[in-house]
Amino acid sequence: MDKASIEGFGNGLLGVIIFSGSLPATRVAVGGFSPLFLTSARAMIAALLGALLLAVLRQPWPKRADLVSLTITALGVVIGFPLLTALALQHITSAHSIVFIGLLPLSTAVFGVLRGGERPKPLFWLFSCIGSATVGAFALSNDGAASLTGDLLMVAAIVVCGLGYAEGAALSRRLGGWQVISWALVLSTPVVLVMTMLTLPPSWDGIGMPAWLGLGYVSVFSMLIGFVFWYRGLALGGIASVGQLQLLQPFFGLALAGLLLHEQVPWTMVAATCLVVGCVVFARRFA
Repeated sequence: MDKASIEGFGNGLLGVIIFSGSLPATRVAVGGFSPLFLTSARAMIAALLGALLLAVLRQPWPKRADLVSLTITALGVVIGFPLLTALALQHITSAHSIVFIGLLPLSTAVFGVLRGGERPKPLFWLFSCIGSATVGAFALSNDGAASLTGDLLMVAAIVVCGLGYAEGAALSRRLGGWQVISWALVLSTPVVLVMTMLTLPPSWDGIGMPAWLGLGYVSVFSMLIGFVFWYRGLALGGIASVGQLQLLQPFFGLALAGLLLHEQVPWTMVAATCLVVGCVVFARRFA
């Protein structure tokens, strides 16, 4: 494995660890905020931080040809995924929703082929499908807390997020990882500003500290800092290859759900984790 691949995997793993806290934090935040306000507020806060970074570091404006890719990235990871997951978490627990994240590598790889021009070997798809099937089976056998509405919302979230990941990763090869998410956030500012103003809570009274902390986490870490590492990892190590690290995210997230939200985490997580890690290793080899 060359230096770029090692650095790519290191950055990708840091991004996955940060993203692992997103759904538990969102689950807490929707206890005090509506899904629409949470989606727009987190994007607005992150956009202000991203704009500040771009200005302080004097980054050049993206080219007109990059605007389409930035728009797709924004629709996928700035608006689509946060909104769909926030809606889903009104119907299912964070522990149940987290396991769907294991389907992200397959979604990211598919869009990496369609949008990024990557061509993984056939054995990559085999191990990717085995890993995703493991996560899917784990989801179905989790705790009986399934909801058709919640599950369908999570599947839709995975599709749009995979598109946003692949599109942003391809663009980050030219603009840089943190620049891509920052410009995508800035580009979405007019929309999320209007959404924020229209969905303001009727009263701030009664919104507890956990909801505020959840909003803070998804705004700063999930919406910005995590992408700095994630897009750099995808650009250095390959979209399909580094994308397989997402298979580990459900299990990091389940651990956080158990520790922070005191949700029940089944023992089968350990066995499933071992199988998924094996799939990540072999998928990486044949990517």
